[in-house]
Amino acid sequence: MNVFYEEDGGFKVGAVLADNTTSLQVEAPHGKRSKIKAGTVLLKFEKPALSEFMEQAQHVADELDADFLWECSNQDEFGFADLGLEYFGHAPSTVEAAGLLIKLHGSPMHFYKKGKGHYKAAPEESLKAALASVERKRLQALQQAEYTAQLTGFSCPEALLPQINMLLYRPDKNTIEYKALEQACHDTGLTPPKLLEKCGAIPSSHDYHFNAFLFEHFPKGIEFGEIGEFDIPQDLPESNVSAFSIDDATTTEIDDAFSLIHLPNGNWQVGIHIAAPALGFGPGSRLDEIALERLSTVYMPGNKITMLPDALVNAYTLEATKSCPALSMYLEIESADYSVVSSVTRIERVKIAANLRHDTLEPLFNEDTLARGGPDYPFKKELGILWELANRLEIGRGKQGSNIGTDYSFVVKDDRIAITDRKRGNPIDKVVSELMIYVNSRWAKMLSEKGVAGVFRSQFNGKVRLSTTPGKHIGLGVDQYAWASSPLRRSMDLLNQRQLIALVRGEPAPYASNSEVLLGAVSDFELASEAYNSFQRNMERYWCLRYVLQEGINEASATVLKENLIRLDTLPLVTRVPSMPELPPGTQVQVALSNVELLDLAFGCEFKHRIELQ
Repeated sequence: MNVFYEEDGGFKVGAVLADNTTSLQVEAPHGKRSKIKAGTVLLKFEKPALSEFMEQAQHVADELDADFLWECSNQDEFGFADLGLEYFGHAPSTVEAAGLLIKLHGSPMHFYKKGKGHYKAAPEESLKAALASVERKRLQALQQAEYTAQLTGFSCPEALLPQINMLLYRPDKNTIEYKALEQACHDTGLTPPKLLEKCGAIPSSHDYHFNAFLFEHFPKGIEFGEIGEFDIPQDLPESNVSAFSIDDATTTEIDDAFSLIHLPNGNWQVGIHIAAPALGFGPGSRLDEIALERLSTVYMPGNKITMLPDALVNAYTLEATKSCPALSMYLEIESADYSVVSSVTRIERVKIAANLRHDTLEPLFNEDTLARGGPDYPFKKELGILWELANRLEIGRGKQGSNIGTDYSFVVKDDRIAITDRKRGNPIDKVVSELMIYVNSRWAKMLSEKGVAGVFRSQFNGKVRLSTTPGKHIGLGVDQYAWASSPLRRSMDLLNQRQLIALVRGEPAPYASNSEVLLGAVSDFELASEAYNSFQRNMERYWCLRYVLQEGINEASATVLKENLIRLDTLPLVTRVPSMPELPPGTQVQVALSNVELLDLAFGCEFKHRIELQ
């Protein structure tokens, strides 16, 4: 005797070897023996042969129409034998009954299983919905296959174009568009960016990187929308000084400027003037929300995303010929040794006489011209005194000569890149940095001594951190330090400026030491700063690689940093050279450059030879 039984959600047949009433020992057509429960047996048969039964039953099932079977059944639960009698017009043979069971079991949209050999026809509305779903999936499968075919033929389907950013940066793996792209990548052996680029869907490698950043950090776009109102105070006292700023040629958010006058006692008064946008809007305003959302200006070669809207920046930037609201610190400097005698902080308006720019100032104000006297130029005397003061301040911090190395400037014009190097610690940089370090550390001390909360920057054991508690900054050599000199570009400076203004005015500070605004801003800023700096580094690497292609650079000299890691001598490009032998750090080598990949920000680098220094 043979049996047709159900096991593991499917049907099987076997020859009965032993019948133990509640269980059976059976042997499958391929010889495997197993023990089954008697309750799983649906049919018993002698013919046809065991080896032929399932094939014949499947043939019967294939001939049956699920829709017609559904129409033949009523809405009540039924046994398969009853439906077989009605459908076939006679008591079904075991093959017919098995075929009917296979069909019922394989049509879950039409029939719901209710028990051993029992089913119930699906309600009409449920069946229509299920069939519609199947049809939809069928059409989607056809559409997906069509998309895949187009992509593997290096043509981008029109329907994918509005979804390119989603597919590249945050794909929904359940969509047919992603599945089609994934299959096409598998078939072509290309990554999604490479394939979409080849399909013409990524016309700009620059925009690929830029849009990835926007997609992650500016999903609503970089436009400000409604910014609300802000004030421009007109009742501030006018300073009697004439100030000048020193910035890169592309700087529009001019935060700081300097002034110098000779005092009757023979000493010098040095003014450090910081733009004061905190006077224009307060905590909780729409502009404040914007500043705490963006947290800082985002920089990249040839472009930037400002923290604050142009209207506010234009009102408070220290622009030449304007009288600008400022938070000023005045230092009285001993004329003999440039030591600081005293300092005072004021809220005022300051006349800005000039905006000096690095590219035009540096040829005139540098170490050579300072040593030789050099030609005459605007603010020569003032810059010379500020240079002496900067040297005195650097020595006072115990950091003389610590700021060495090379900085690079990137200028993008008409989609071409110019990269120039500048010696770090030159007179321009030293004057600006030393005066900024001084004013930030002094204002941090003011906040700390008066018990006014602030956002402080400290460094200990090599770790730099922001907190609402002041601490030593070992790297700068100061007892406390707070960012306060770039309120147009950093939210931390803006928050500190509000606290300082309140302190100078003798008013309650806007933020307490346990302020959720301060604590939240510190946490958010650190995350944003890491992301913004990473993006800036990536875009600088991108433009370095564009420069390599633009200038047709095939070989370059480089310096070994460690192991097989090198840095090119003329570009801020760092890479590993697997083919390079083990050489000590600082060794000069010649390398060959090849296979620049702008989407991956990668390039090939092969060791040529060691450069022997003369």
